[in-house]
Amino acid sequence: MTAVLLDTHAWAWTLGDDPRLSAAAVAAIRAADTVLVSPVSFFEIAQEVRLGKWPEMEPHVRRLPALLREQGGSVAGLDPAHCVAAGMMPWAHRDPFDRLLAATAISLGLPLVSADMVFDGIVTRVW
Repeated sequence: MTAVLLDTHAWAWTLGDDPRLSAAAVAAIRAADTVLVSPVSFFEIAQEVRLGKWPEMEPHVRRLPALLREQGGSVAGLDPAHCVAAGMMPWAHRDPFDRLLAATAISLGLPLVSADMVFDGIVTRVW
């Protein structure tokens, strides 16, 4: 069984078949038996919409859980151990969303589908 964890932007881009998704990302998502999205991504999208920084997600924000279910995806667990790991990770990157995504990917032993090169050397990144 194969599984992948999607970075917030990767998941958002799947909602509209965004051309920014790389061929490798699309292939990894299609090949995965399980596609996971962190609860952190729901928060990140909602916050960015609220702040006016991601207006294209406005039509989707209130339906995010249903949209993930419709896509056949699942919510990744986020437990205290992931949070502690994210906080203690010896990584100079300070973005709390990225730290939580990385800790989740590491804890679950999953590749992270992300365009963000900041994850290189921290997790297995598919893009």
